[in-house]
Amino acid sequence: MTETLLKNVRVVTHDRDEPVDADIAIVGGRIVRVEPRLSTDGEVIDGGGKLAFPGVVDAHQHWGIYNPLSEDTESESRACAQGGVTTALTYMRTGMYYLNRGGPYAEFFPEVLKQSEGRAYVDYGFHLAPMSSGHIDELPTLVERFGVPSFKIFMFYGGHGLHGRSDDQSSFLMLPEGERYDYAHFEFVMRGVQAVRERLPDLAGEISLSLHCETAEIMTAYTKLVEEAGELDGLAAYSASRPPHSEGLAVFVASYLAHETGLTNVNLLHLSSRKAMDAAVRMAATFPNIDFRREVTIGHLLADVDTADGIGGKVNPPIRPREDVEALWEYVLDGTVDWVVSDHACCREEAKFGTPRENVFLAKSGFGGAEYLLPGLVTEGRRRGLPYGRIAALTSRNPAERFGLRGKGVIAPGFDADICLVDPARTWTVRARNSESRQEYTPFEGFEMTARVTDTFVRGSRVLDDGKIMGAPTGRYLPRPA
Repeated sequence: MTETLLKNVRVVTHDRDEPVDADIAIVGGRIVRVEPRLSTDGEVIDGGGKLAFPGVVDAHQHWGIYNPLSEDTESESRACAQGGVTTALTYMRTGMYYLNRGGPYAEFFPEVLKQSEGRAYVDYGFHLAPMSSGHIDELPTLVERFGVPSFKIFMFYGGHGLHGRSDDQSSFLMLPEGERYDYAHFEFVMRGVQAVRERLPDLAGEISLSLHCETAEIMTAYTKLVEEAGELDGLAAYSASRPPHSEGLAVFVASYLAHETGLTNVNLLHLSSRKAMDAAVRMAATFPNIDFRREVTIGHLLADVDTADGIGGKVNPPIRPREDVEALWEYVLDGTVDWVVSDHACCREEAKFGTPRENVFLAKSGFGGAEYLLPGLVTEGRRRGLPYGRIAALTSRNPAERFGLRGKGVIAPGFDADICLVDPARTWTVRARNSESRQEYTPFEGFEMTARVTDTFVRGSRVLDDGKIMGAPTGRYLPRPA
């Protein structure tokens, strides 16, 4: 096979704080050498002295939630490449949104694979949410047949809807008659996931359960209080309606259930506040038998209720006041946070905003942001003294290791040649119109970035060249472990 040589780059890896000068030799989509002053008879690409980061493993996206999955797979994977993302793991479930159908995953998931096949510009995989008792029975098949070893619980579903109050489980969740999505179901999901880990000990370290930690009853009560008081509006009102202690309480409950069921691989998703992160730290100390991983999003690290550009920044859990943003950065810098994600969920204007447009409680939750993931983290992280190596760990190595992506997350021989080049001195202003996403707005509109992804390679194939998407989609579905 022809060798490709990426020369004149500064290689960033998770095990060194600062980059080193080296060339990267690629054969057959894999890295074969990382050394200074290499030569080749094959193609030579001059990296121009830029930083070479391992391709971002964005472990939290939502393709197909508000748009057809086939469309999102193409457009949102293009946005991924703009942000240095070379592998996207997207959450999927039965019920309203996504494919808008219930039933067993044996019938549902093949359709997911069919609709996404051949359309992605980056490699991708899925996490699945066991919504019914039947789905728990399917867990071994999902791991062994479909290569899905990661699962999710939405702790507020069943008592509080995706966008606000909801008591109607039957229409939203599409559950079988007589079933409920509640704490008892969560317990049985945990027991089911742990049973699969025990059945497949060689894969147990890569089989995990992720939790969206918010408490329905608290949010329903506080939503009523905030709306009746009428003193807040916009993102500040939404944050107050889903208060941080709702997150903290859910973390406590989830942690004890994990302890009770013997489940030791638990991921706490998109923790958005000091109280949520404090609860996560306390639970890790209380239950040292559980391997907790803690996630934050780039949205919660960059924007607050005052700086985000309007109610397009509505998301669950909410964008918070500045003091919570600063608290999250404290936890990033001290190593408490395990990975940073985008929680990318393209929601176009026609779906996002209600009437009147200014009413945050009528808007839908979620927004895109994969295209700003690595640039945003480098911009804000470096300003705060975050080492480059730690950024590589947060965006690549740590999620790849947790989620069974054995050939991803590191620039080293034997790994996939997933690489993104970053110019750490390129200042630019975020404009939604420049994104490859189909979303027409962004809560980061007008934010100034001081680093830019210029080129992205997926298994050695360049999909972003000087900021422009090129070629046809060549991303692959990754049954894990991969």
